[in-house]
Amino acid sequence: MNVGLFIPCYIDQFYPQVAIATLKLLEKVGCTVTYPLQQTCCGQPMANSGYEHLTGGCNDNFVRNFADCDYIVSPSGSCTLHIKHHLHATNETAATAIRSRIYELTEFLTDVVQVKTLEAAFPYRVGLHQSCHGQRGLHLAQMSELMAPPFSKPGQLLSMVDGLELVQLDRRDECCGFGGTFCVTEEAVSAKMGKDRVADHLRHGVHYITGVDVSCLMHMEGILKRANSTVQVRHIAEILTATL
Repeated sequence: MNVGLFIPCYIDQFYPQVAIATLKLLEKVGCTVTYPLQQTCCGQPMANSGYEHLTGGCNDNFVRNFADCDYIVSPSGSCTLHIKHHLHATNETAATAIRSRIYELTEFLTDVVQVKTLEAAFPYRVGLHQSCHGQRGLHLAQMSELMAPPFSKPGQLLSMVDGLELVQLDRRDECCGFGGTFCVTEEAVSAKMGKDRVADHLRHGVHYITGVDVSCLMHMEGILKRANSTVQVRHIAEILTATL
């Protein structure tokens, strides 16, 4: 299957290794991947700040880059959700088609490719952060407030990694406090929420914290570094492509 790889701007600028791991993972499961070179920001930061009416250029550019792809896949739950729910463009027919063909990485692997095994090894205790956009927007995992059977698409994939011990947290779906521009407008609240989220992982002796959103991981990584912690963060794509 032909996949267009959508890499959010902050991953491109700060965490290029996540983009590379995503590419390797998609190719590893048999996808033919293209990377449209003119792609840029999806417009989510503007929309979240109340300026969605100014995202027209981003939207039209996204459509130009990805209209011909069978699937669009991104290693970011929040950016995927923004496109899936909010992409409108001059070519509205193409935009509508894209909204139905874009997937977050773990969602694509479990629901479309239907991966059953992975050749990966990561012999560490790992805490999984279920980001809010992924969980409540894309339904990548069950919400704990619902009386329904639990599931986790990221957790399902991590269970295929040799040697990985997935740690059960006290509050498995608690927000880390990043929230995009929320961490700027409500800095103190955001930082306290992040410290609480990190503390849950630390109480359970994790070696790594992983998740599907680099933005959330970046927030927690800053808290860990300021505390001189040895715990590290890794995007799930990096773990799913890890070998001994």
